[in-house]
Amino acid sequence: MSIDQNKHLQNLKTEFNSYAPVSDKSWKLIENIIAFQSVKKGELLLRNGQIAKELYFICKGILRAYITDKEGNIYNKNIFTEGSFAGSKASSLQQIPSDFSIEALEDAVLIRIDYQKYRELIFQQDDLKNFYIAYLEKNWVIEKEQREISLVMENATERYLQFLSKHPDISNRIPLLHIASHLGITPTQLSRIRKSLEKDF
Repeated sequence: MSIDQNKHLQNLKTEFNSYAPVSDKSWKLIENIIAFQSVKKGELLLRNGQIAKELYFICKGILRAYITDKEGNIYNKNIFTEGSFAGSKASSLQQIPSDFSIEALEDAVLIRIDYQKYRELIFQQDDLKNFYIAYLEKNWVIEKEQREISLVMENATERYLQFLSKHPDISNRIPLLHIASHLGITPTQLSRIRKSLEKDF
């Protein structure tokens, strides 16, 4: 295994432990159900209508989850950066087709986790169950609620600044239209916001 792979595995382990302590035994079991995967910019990891079978940990690169409506308009549901997990958990859990696609916005290095085997481990190992509960609480309950409130209560400039505070270099890495879509505004609106902020600073 390369030095980079060792480093990425350690980052994944650190991410697990940031939610709940994971034993060496459980970590060995996790290592048995993962694989490294490299993807090119523009490559799809999941297509709308497919059943999601994997969960991805992003070692390097940026992914987006996007929805295409009946008129062909595209909306970014989420942008995922290094150190985060990406996947259609609702599709994996229910074994139903995903409502969105996942695309690499940069060349990326990922750790692919077999979702069904991962679910089996959760029921076998209490520490992995604790991780799973803590992860869902933070990402599916707390952060989801905060984002929903932000869309209603904060203006577009506030949402953009909050997004930049979490991802400081992202505007240099991906097209602004993806950021605008993620924030629920048009590229023209985002351009105006950026020009206004440049004047202020």
